[in-house]
Formats: sequence, structure tokens, C-alpha cells
Amino acid sequence: MNTHVEVKDQLSIGEVAQRSGLSVHSLRFYEREGLLLSVRIARDSGGRRRYSEADVEWLLMCTRLRNSGMPIADMRRYAELVRIGPGNEHERLAILKEHQQHVRDQMEQLRECLDIINYKTDVYEKNLQRQDPQEDPFQPCAHSVSKNASL
Repeated sequence: MNTHVEVKDQLSIGEVAQRSGLSVHSLRFYEREGLLLSVRIARDSGGRRRYSEADVEWLLMCTRLRNSGMPIADMRRYAELVRIGPGNEHERLAILKEHQQHVRDQMEQLRECLDIINYKTDVYEKNLQRQDPQEDPFQPCAHSVSKNASL
């Protein structure tokens, strides 16, 4: 397989880093970990990595998955399945559905955290406006704290 490509229509690792928001080090990490669609990134005649627009789009999706907490092993498996091609959509869907639920759970936890923060900032603002604090903003509020949360 010829891994050398024409430079036109291809992007350097620096250009991809700039467009994706990933560092060059992170791009190399993604490549080493088998997270890219290509098993091997194309190289120019000088041996420098060259990426396609499809590589950039894939990296953007990967960063969203990673930023939302998907484990590297799941990302790797998902990339492997996509590389294999049609016929494994059920397994791809299962990976994404599991992660989707994980993200929903995270969002619910964050919503609960935001509720508490909103309550406490309201208490501070009201106390500062009155300049006569009636409620101690350092005390937990029983109605807004779940049994698993701590202040």
C-alpha cells in the first residue's frame, strides 16, 4: 500500500492541530492509540504526516466523545468498527447508546450541582443587597442538597 500522497488537498499536522484544537502531541497520541479512521496516516515524500478533511472531521467527533468522558478503549473499538465498514452497526450503536446514557447521567449530576450553586448565589446576592444577612450562606440548604451531595 502506498502511504505517500500528493500534498494538494492534504493538511499538515500543524494545520490539523490548529483546526481541531488538539496539540501536535495529542494528534500523535490519537494515532498511536488507533483512534483514527486510517490505520496509518498518509505521508508526503518527506515522510511528514498528511491528513485529509475526513481525518479532521473524524478527529472533531473523537474530541467530542473524549471530552464527554468516553474511555479510550471504547473510542478505539468504535474506530475499529467504522474502519471495518458495514455490517457491525448494531455494535457501533451499542457503544454510542451506552455512552449516550453516561452523558445523560453526567448532565443530570451537573444540573443538580448548578441548582445548588444557583441557590447559594441567590442567598449571597440577597444578603449583600440587604446588608443584614438573615441566612448564613455557608450553611447547607436541606431542600436543595441530594443525599449524595456534600457542601
